[in-house]
Amino acid sequence: MADPTGAPATPTDSRPVSASAVTDQVYWVFPNDLNANDTVFGGMIMAQMDRLCAVVACRHAGGVCVTASVDAVHFLAPAKRGDVLIFAASVNKAWRSSMEVGCRVDAQALDGERRHILSAYLTFVAVDDAGKPRPVPALLAETDEQRRRCAEADLRRSQRLRHAEELQQLRTRGQSPAG
Repeated sequence: MADPTGAPATPTDSRPVSASAVTDQVYWVFPNDLNANDTVFGGMIMAQMDRLCAVVACRHAGGVCVTASVDAVHFLAPAKRGDVLIFAASVNKAWRSSMEVGCRVDAQALDGERRHILSAYLTFVAVDDAGKPRPVPALLAETDEQRRRCAEADLRRSQRLRHAEELQQLRTRGQSPAG
């Protein structure tokens, strides 16, 4: 992605959260989106979320990004037939080649009632033409809320890395029941 002057972005650039964020992306729920409980199929919401978050990551990185992980997906309430799903996503933190993108989904009934139904955090890695990780620009957090989300992303990342290391240690000792 180029800056306003047309120059290509470099990994040393920093970009504000607002440069890649998407707010109020809507999806109208139809009968084919429903599960056996007559509520929205969670997998459909997750697919829409992944696509939107990929757009946010690619905008920030200025190129192709791939989903590395999805964690902390919390379904808080169901969405129903006729609801409009409202997605919002933004980069919470950028590291060397990876980024955490946070996503919030609300459901709004036709009468205007709006409810928070899902929150999730996805990790994306920027890749070059050979599919290898490449550096991404730093994230410029401009508000207290953005700085809080950045600090929380650092905490989640350290937990993910610690968890991966613990799993690797178990597997090396042959103690993992699966995998």
